[in-house]
Amino acid sequence: MRTFHNIVDGKPVQASDGRTLDIHDPKTGEVYATSPLSGPADVDAAYQSAQRAFQNGWGDTTPSDRMNGLLALAAAVEEHGPELAELEAQNTGKPLGLTLSEEIGPMVDQLRFFAGAARHLEGRATAEYMEGHSSSIRREPLGVIGSVAPWNYPMMMAVWKIGPALAAGNTLVLKPSDTTPASTVRLGELAAEVLPPGVLNVVCGDRSTGAAMTDHDIPAMVAITGSVAAGKAVAAAAAPRVKRVHLELGGNAPVVVFEDADIAAAAADIAVAGFFNAGQDCTAATRVIAHESIAVELADALAAEAAAVRFSRDETEGSEDFFIPPLNNADQMAKVSGLVSRVPSSARVLCGGSPADGAGWFYPPTVVAGVAHEDEIVQTEIFGPVITVQSFGSEAEAIAAANGTSYGLASSVWTADHSRAVRLSKALDFGCVWVNCHIPLVAEMPHGGFKESGYGKDLSGYSLEDYTRVKHVMSKYV
Repeated sequence: MRTFHNIVDGKPVQASDGRTLDIHDPKTGEVYATSPLSGPADVDAAYQSAQRAFQNGWGDTTPSDRMNGLLALAAAVEEHGPELAELEAQNTGKPLGLTLSEEIGPMVDQLRFFAGAARHLEGRATAEYMEGHSSSIRREPLGVIGSVAPWNYPMMMAVWKIGPALAAGNTLVLKPSDTTPASTVRLGELAAEVLPPGVLNVVCGDRSTGAAMTDHDIPAMVAITGSVAAGKAVAAAAAPRVKRVHLELGGNAPVVVFEDADIAAAAADIAVAGFFNAGQDCTAATRVIAHESIAVELADALAAEAAAVRFSRDETEGSEDFFIPPLNNADQMAKVSGLVSRVPSSARVLCGGSPADGAGWFYPPTVVAGVAHEDEIVQTEIFGPVITVQSFGSEAEAIAAANGTSYGLASSVWTADHSRAVRLSKALDFGCVWVNCHIPLVAEMPHGGFKESGYGKDLSGYSLEDYTRVKHVMSKYV
């Protein structure tokens, strides 16, 4: 039985009252570790450490200093990549090969991007906007940041919080999900070897721990990647103190496929974007909206692609097959199973549709065709390996269907018509629009949504700005 711990002031510590949480292996459903169930006292200790680190040096570091710190952390992540991938694979059930190839490299790249971005903060030009007075802009760190990461990409989402916060000169208290602390704790250990004590603290726990992090006087901002409900709770808790919040919440991405698209190529790419990580991705390509002339053909092609997907429990070293993990926990299994079981009789489940046999929380790739826009499974973020297919007749109908949810994170349009692609990229009410692709991300471009998908950006220079404050300095001179 493994035992995880908090990282506070650069040191491993357990919860002050000794409480713990059981950590399950999603491949088997069995408990394989414990982690601290941190309470208000533990959260306070972490925030006090972060505040000391900010006030006693990190907040006054030069951009070059912060760059060097992040580059050192990136090097540590790269060096320990196989170890981190193994921790992540066991804690989440992910296939080890894909975790190594699709997460470790991008994480290192993202840390290096923010290391460079630390030296490129921007503001308006210093000038005389009033006679006899010179105005300039200071872009300053906020102070201490409280961050909560989700269970679908524990390592990578931790990096998305760490990078901009530290690059801007803030210090950080980071809470991983209650079900997936393993890799984040190890990141905290690696950070303690290359960063001053207290710059990055890791506090494990459940929802009550997250609530204690929001309901604390010290953090200047709370940043969360999580569900819409969790984001609303954080925003409500932060409101009495007018505390900043940074919310990257749920998504229900429309995938708009026109009749001139390459159906075979689109089906192959959409299947990967919909089933990758068992669909546990806020940008997953789950809501296909296809022209009525190709909807049946596309649905059948997606079902054929689904047949080739395998479970991570069957992964063999060196295999190039497409493996997906189990769902993260029993509650998520119940949610996904319930949504599929309640599809109306007018819809057709072409493949999958019920939990897989055997141990763990595995759910097979599922394609549901013939759904209507108002169906529960269309309007809900499924967060599982389920792709729905509905049809449209006109471009206007496609846009209305795509925008007709409370989410606004990501979308894609598939067409050979460049003018149509440009029109759709303007009309789609989402923070990202992919054209003839779905799900690629780069460190230089922002990730974040509209409507109930939240506000604030991850990645890119826009994210760095979110972790700063702007101060105007005006000097009178003769």
